[in-house]
Amino acid sequence: MAKNKKKNISFEPQDKPVKHGWVWTLGFGILAVLFVMPILVVVWNSFKEKSAINLTPFQLPTKATFVGLENYVRGTSQINFVAAFENTLMITVLSVILIIVCTSMCGWYIARVNSKGANFIYALFAFSMVIPFQMVMYTLSNVAQNLHLTSPLGIVIIYLGFGAGLATFMFVGFAKSIPIEIEEAAMIDGCGACGIFFRIVLPIMKPTYITVAILESMWIWNDFLLPFLVLDSDYRTIPIAIQYLKGGYGTVDWGAMMAVIVLSIIPIIIFYVICQKYIISGVVAGAVKG
Repeated sequence: MAKNKKKNISFEPQDKPVKHGWVWTLGFGILAVLFVMPILVVVWNSFKEKSAINLTPFQLPTKATFVGLENYVRGTSQINFVAAFENTLMITVLSVILIIVCTSMCGWYIARVNSKGANFIYALFAFSMVIPFQMVMYTLSNVAQNLHLTSPLGIVIIYLGFGAGLATFMFVGFAKSIPIEIEEAAMIDGCGACGIFFRIVLPIMKPTYITVAILESMWIWNDFLLPFLVLDSDYRTIPIAIQYLKGGYGTVDWGAMMAVIVLSIIPIIIFYVICQKYIISGVVAGAVKG
């Protein structure tokens, strides 16, 4: 009588070598160098004299062309970098805080209230992301003048309007992934709407909060056109102040400009490096789940 032989079936995942893995590594390595190269060129040119930047911009500083911190001192003094940095920092911090607080509450409300009004509001937020800024910039500048929104505090409100679309879209997606049973349990324990949001929902939304904060900060910190159109001349942000390093007849102090650009990108790079581990989880949760 034939015996049934049992076959040992292994469910353990087997690591299969990726075909032509070195090709992918080489390709992505080249792309990484291409992305990083412009930043490196700006950094080493910030330590070179003006004539050397014009003649050999891709050459590393030599003993003859190295000027130390001279470009940094000249650039920061010519444009009053400290005042521009304070204006940019204040506008960025206040705008990001206002955006994430308002849009997170709005996104949670839209995700939990299944009504035509909530869906219509969500559609408006989504539609606002496809409208180019250039279509409304002249009208917006006139409205800002009439409503006296030409100060750093006033432009924060304008940034809330432009940044609410993407932020709300991400918060709605993440809020839909939160089990509603958690909120129902908190409601049974006596929590109201505010208590549920600030005690339950807000801590769970931490990855999306950080993701939205990074994306909005990078946009607002580097924005040139909106502050240039709206802000009074007394309130210069860093991108606007850098333009004043241009002289008459198209002359540019490239050494000072490179130095100020390096100083302007350092804070946002530090902020991104500290928080970048939350970006993937926040973007995936806000765009896919729900």
